[in-house]
Amino acid sequence: MNLLHVIGNLLLLVCCWFLSLISLNWVSNGGIMTVKSGLIGGDGGQIWMKLWDQISVFGCKIQHHYSQYIGPKKLRKNWWRKLLIAWILLGIILSLSVFWYMSSLALDKRKETLASMCDERARMLQDQFNVSMNHIQAMSVIVSIFHHDKNPSAIDQRTFARYTERTSFERPLTSGVAYAVRVLHSEREQFEIQQGWTIKRMDEQTPVHEDEYDPADLETSPAHDEYAPVIFAQDTVAHVISVDVLSGKEDRDNVLRARESGKGVLTAPFRLLKTNRLGVILTFAVYKRELPPNATPAERIQETAGYLGGIFDIESLVEKLLQQLASKQTIIVNVYDTTNFSDPISMYGSNTSSDGMHHVSALNFGDPIRKHEMHCRFKQKQPWQWVAITTSVGLLIIWLLVGHIFHATVNRIAKVEDDYNHMMELKKRAEAADIAKSKFLATVSHEIRTPMNGVLGMLQMLMDTRLDETQQDYVRTARESGKALVSLINDVLDQAKIESGKLELEEVSFDLRAVIDDVLSMFLGKSQDKKVELAVYVSSKVPATLVGDPGRFRQIVTNLVGNSIKFTDKGHIFVTVHLVEEASEMEFERDESLSGLPVVDRRRSWSKFRSFNLESPATSSSSSSDQINIMVSVEDTGQGIPTEAHSSVFNPFMQVGPSITRTHGGTGIGLSISQCLVHLMKGEIGLASSPHIGSTFTFTAVFSNIHGQQQVNGSISSSEFQGMRALLVDPKKVRAKVSKYHIERLGIHVEVVPDLSLGLTNTPTVNMVFIEEEIWDCKNVGNPKMLILSNSCSSDSARSPFVITKPLRVSKLAASLQRAMGVSSGGNNLSREIHALSLRNLLHGRKILVVDDNPVNLRVAAGALKKYGADVVHAERGAKAITLLTPPHLFDACFMDIQMPEMDGFEATERIRKIELGIKNGIEDGELCAEAYGNVSNWHVPILAMTADVIQATNEACARSGMDGYVSKPFEAEQLYREVSRVFQTMSDESH
Repeated sequence: MNLLHVIGNLLLLVCCWFLSLISLNWVSNGGIMTVKSGLIGGDGGQIWMKLWDQISVFGCKIQHHYSQYIGPKKLRKNWWRKLLIAWILLGIILSLSVFWYMSSLALDKRKETLASMCDERARMLQDQFNVSMNHIQAMSVIVSIFHHDKNPSAIDQRTFARYTERTSFERPLTSGVAYAVRVLHSEREQFEIQQGWTIKRMDEQTPVHEDEYDPADLETSPAHDEYAPVIFAQDTVAHVISVDVLSGKEDRDNVLRARESGKGVLTAPFRLLKTNRLGVILTFAVYKRELPPNATPAERIQETAGYLGGIFDIESLVEKLLQQLASKQTIIVNVYDTTNFSDPISMYGSNTSSDGMHHVSALNFGDPIRKHEMHCRFKQKQPWQWVAITTSVGLLIIWLLVGHIFHATVNRIAKVEDDYNHMMELKKRAEAADIAKSKFLATVSHEIRTPMNGVLGMLQMLMDTRLDETQQDYVRTARESGKALVSLINDVLDQAKIESGKLELEEVSFDLRAVIDDVLSMFLGKSQDKKVELAVYVSSKVPATLVGDPGRFRQIVTNLVGNSIKFTDKGHIFVTVHLVEEASEMEFERDESLSGLPVVDRRRSWSKFRSFNLESPATSSSSSSDQINIMVSVEDTGQGIPTEAHSSVFNPFMQVGPSITRTHGGTGIGLSISQCLVHLMKGEIGLASSPHIGSTFTFTAVFSNIHGQQQVNGSISSSEFQGMRALLVDPKKVRAKVSKYHIERLGIHVEVVPDLSLGLTNTPTVNMVFIEEEIWDCKNVGNPKMLILSNSCSSDSARSPFVITKPLRVSKLAASLQRAMGVSSGGNNLSREIHALSLRNLLHGRKILVVDDNPVNLRVAAGALKKYGADVVHAERGAKAITLLTPPHLFDACFMDIQMPEMDGFEATERIRKIELGIKNGIEDGELCAEAYGNVSNWHVPILAMTADVIQATNEACARSGMDGYVSKPFEAEQLYREVSRVFQTMSDESH
């Protein structure tokens, strides 16, 4: 494309962009509708809309044309270099154009100034000449009246000279006035005798200087028909008396023309006598009587008495005029007689060189025959046009700057586009790497967890056989090691999911107190082995049931408690749960702790939380009717964390020191995962720690509340211990508060006393007494029933009537009280919570299909199910499972592996559900016979997913494919049985 085409496209693009901005703003303000309805009317509005549509289409074409040919994707360096050169040349042309334009304006202004000055001088000269001319004409009338009409004459030379001298101010341009009388040849002799001098001829000899002039040197006028000798003259020109004005070649025709026309007549410029300066004579004829305006030339000649002439010294007169003006030195003035246009006569001025600029002003001195002009020019040359120069140069600089900016912008856009393309390429690579990483993790997870499932399953089956004590210990150790490996795999996979942003939270209802109790049960053995007291306290203001992700909440608490167990060798580990608004009510006493050992101020662990800013409304509304903001603290009396390590404890794979890993083990990602989970729960996490004193980790989490929930303190209202009274003997306030919390959950009224004897004296009517082991005395055995609270399961039963092992949990406490008090648990709700349904009764005779491509997993699943009387059928492929589960069949449930060759579990399940739905619709439409399908119209076999892929196999994916549950590998028998119990219990409820 050529350069003009490109520039045109750019200009059109700018116009289109400008119109687009206006149109968008106008349309957004309802401008088109207003014009349509209010200004143009119906038909006009339609025409306007069509025209606007055409403009829009044209604008779109321009933008498309720009993006196709000039877009940054097709810019090339050589093309852009040509465009840049064209831009520079265009700027130079524009700058020169501006310079020429401004110079032209300055030149025109200079011409206007010269014309104004020249016209002003010409007008002044002409006006003053007209004044003098009128005065001379008036004098001709005076001479006619007082000289020719009077006899004797009233005018003589002396009178004429005095009068003309005194009235010279009225004739500023005249240098003298003279009157020549008409004398015929016949009257000459008498006239000369009367005047006393002879008539002289106007000599054409070379003029002399004024001091050399003598009238006596003039020759006598030769004989003519008539003469016009000067008889009266102003003193300034008295030397012309006796000179015959008709004898001069230049004046004769003018004098004769003056008497024929009756008007003033000018002579051509000539050198004046005596002064030798250029001058002209204005001549008026003096008539003997007043003639009518239409008098003929012959009548005028006949009545002519003489001639009155005014002498004008043009050079001196113009010089006097210029001296009256302040700017006389600015311009040079020349006055010309242009009667003969081809050979003008210079009347004033010089030929001084100029810049060539001149102006001509016409002069009208009253004689239509004679033409005069005033030529003006500046004395100085035109100065440099600095305004034009600076403006054009500045414009060029701005133009070049704009070009530079545009060039830099285009280069920047191109660079940004290249960077963007590069980043998009990197993004695609990163996404591909992330997908590959996810697939790798899924594959590795599956490949590791699949054999681990077999190992753990076989170890469990081995433990069910007859083994001696040493063999049992070996198998138990191997099984715990396998579980530790699975836990490590889970942590690594969780960290990978967090980094990829694929970790999501569930929204299900759960019992927070039950979750905390379960976590403490996990660490029961370790705490007893290390003789560390493990306890939990949940505020009565925390609702019994919340909506959130119990699994992830359990994972956070498990990580924190696990770290405390790992680094605590004495003292206690205390888990507390409160609402956020209760934080301001908590008090801290350093020596008042669960075990009596000093602890850190737990308030430091949440001092930097945003939700604890008392001036913020978030604190007061943290636990609204819809949202519950809870705070969980895990306090221990362990080794503590140095202050310099506080900022790095939440970093993944970070340990306080290298010796920690060698001493206590671990990967250092538990706290990092916990922090990410807390953030997903819209909470915060912090710590307070001092070396050799201990640590306190605190986090907040936001859960949803269940509307209409009545039970908020977690007590079991239907407990068989409801209404009983108990005495709790414990001198430590914190520990007594924890024990009281657990006992009151069973509906028992508790009174705390520091001493047993004091308690029995003040409260004699109690059903049971709880007493700490450290203050127990065997002599106190008797009524009421004594229950000892112990941190160890090795208490001597001979010394104690009944021992309840800590940590306290509501289920364990209830079971212990039932045994101690001899209370039957027949059929109540608590017994149903503690004792699950009999798995043998539930699974006996059930026909279950297990689908897995791994033979070991098949054996593990089959062994766990057959143990409780189930009839297990194997299938190694999804296609075979479809064949076996196509109605009619006798299977009660199916365990389906997700990752299998040829056809995965999701696809197999979807096909099974389609087959079941087709049979149901066919029976309902009458196309199929119900008897052929066992008289069952709604076929739905429960399918539970089995997989080692913990990333891709989610509850949502299982639900979308039509599965009824989810079991993760390596699964334990309890987990497997729990899912089967849920499915069969649901089927039993639906059948009823």
